[in-house]
Amino acid sequence: MRTLVIGGSVFLGRAIVEEALRRGHEVTTFNRGRNGVDVPGVEAVRGDREVTSDLERLAEGREWDIVVDVCGFVPRVVGESVRVLNGRAATYAFISSISACSVWPGQAADESSPRFECAPDAGRDDGDYGVLKAGCERAVEQGFDGNALIIEPGLIIGPHENVGRLPWWLTRIDRGGRVLAPGDPEMAMQLIDARDIAAFTLDQAEAGTNDRFFVSGVRGNITYRGLLEECRAVTGSDAELVWVDDEFLLDRDVAPWTELPVWAPRNEEFAGVWLPSSEKALAAGLRCRPVAETVRDTWAWLRGIPVEERSFRGHGIDPEKEAKILAEWA
Repeated sequence: MRTLVIGGSVFLGRAIVEEALRRGHEVTTFNRGRNGVDVPGVEAVRGDREVTSDLERLAEGREWDIVVDVCGFVPRVVGESVRVLNGRAATYAFISSISACSVWPGQAADESSPRFECAPDAGRDDGDYGVLKAGCERAVEQGFDGNALIIEPGLIIGPHENVGRLPWWLTRIDRGGRVLAPGDPEMAMQLIDARDIAAFTLDQAEAGTNDRFFVSGVRGNITYRGLLEECRAVTGSDAELVWVDDEFLLDRDVAPWTELPVWAPRNEEFAGVWLPSSEKALAAGLRCRPVAETVRDTWAWLRGIPVEERSFRGHGIDPEKEAKILAEWA
């Protein structure tokens, strides 16, 4: 099959490209060449998706069976890609986000839950990340004449992660010492490997599926304690995990989700954060590897990058703040 990946050089996009090549697809990637390195074996077309003439140059003389749009964040921009590529592929697979669902993370959610209101031609300043993702979905569903496949991932981890959540935890635990571990250690989480999303997306795209799926993994596939213990095991660290109550951390202005990555306090705001349902995708063939395997493979990749060159994109707590909180807790 012939597959176009818009993006394709970092994290989930890279995983999709690698999986497509493994299946024998002829793969074209379209990106600016500024982030990551193209996977060997692709036809790399350079261009900016926000420039219509670049999109038209990409489309000229080319056709594909599948388009996978990994880096669409603005409805108007996605809509222009859909317009130019209409008629040049059978399926347009759009990688959205569970954040497009308006009731999450406060409530459990699935494919039938309401999406944010957002026009398919909305601009960059017309909403936040989740709102705009909902508009992007509409731009694909309303504008593409073929199959519109909407993939809504939950929290993604895995090798080549460029978001910085699991890489920060691995780096911090590898450093050792007393580690500030947040909230309830028995909190059941729901994580998914980028490579499993890649395989499912291509399975559905190859089948010509016209549908939407939550792909957030298996509920309760690991606890917070289990995740950090796996980090300790793969790094061989002697770190001591010090579990500190939610309220104690909130009272000291520790930001959930970012300062201590993937920490979600047990409160109304995050009541449904680990409760999205992937049952529809699982019934359709989504296969999820153990989180322990993902942690191991992520560390194998990460340890080849010098600590000073690792990117956490704003994730992680300042060491002095961490030490101060640990002292107060003690």
